[in-house]
Amino acid sequence: MTPYRELAPPTGLLPVVACLWEHEAPPGHEQRIIPDGCVDIVRLDGELVVVGADTGPVVAGPGAVPASRTSGIRLRPGAAGAVLGIPASEVRDQRVPLADVWPDAGQALADALSVADPAGRLDLLARTVLQRKAERDGLVAAAARRLGVPGSRISSVAGDLGVSERHLLRRTVDAVGYGPKMLGRVARLRRLIGLSSGPAPSLAGRTSASSGLAERAGTPPSLAERAGTPPSLAERAVAAGYASQAHMSDEVRRLTGLTPVRFLEDAALTAA
Repeated sequence: MTPYRELAPPTGLLPVVACLWEHEAPPGHEQRIIPDGCVDIVRLDGELVVVGADTGPVVAGPGAVPASRTSGIRLRPGAAGAVLGIPASEVRDQRVPLADVWPDAGQALADALSVADPAGRLDLLARTVLQRKAERDGLVAAAARRLGVPGSRISSVAGDLGVSERHLLRRTVDAVGYGPKMLGRVARLRRLIGLSSGPAPSLAGRTSASSGLAERAGTPPSLAERAGTPPSLAERAVAAGYASQAHMSDEVRRLTGLTPVRFLEDAALTAA
């Protein structure tokens, strides 16, 4: 098994689920999770938890992570509130036992997962989410696409969608976990990764590693492909929608905890 791999969700879950995934962490390996606008339901150390949308990096240093296999299902931006049945802001930057969110089904699912094989765990997660019959917030999904376009402004996005900024803020906080400003920052970071990295981990049935926020935000073709030479960091910053290289450096540090050079060395887009 590869350390991390993504699998396409069943067709009926495509509107609300970005992917199913598995991760096998070697002992002593540093794990760094960065904001992606998504909420995950994860089997972690034998416990089933809801991993809320992060607003900053979450890092487990070497020695803190024993060898383990983790399975999860990733909800698309704008789907978490409906799937969980609570405002997504209630789990922002948190890891919450699923049984606390779904008292009726969370513990039963955790018990079933504990005796299932890896493939069975993913199937159980998918079937449980499918049974929720949830729909992604279409307004928030449309806002996410528009907020990812370089130069977009929240006021213009709200106006294009026919709602007030306050209404868009409330809907986004409920559906994603945080507001349009943070969602735009995440989309910009994902565009930068897409301009700087190679293919992401495989996702069966998916056409491109950038099919999440970055693609829907209109990520341009690789600068290297267009120009025939590797683009500079400053060129990538501008193409991703940052005001300057300094702006990009500050944002990357805040969202990842690393310098842009260090972060982009091995960054790859994951499904969102």
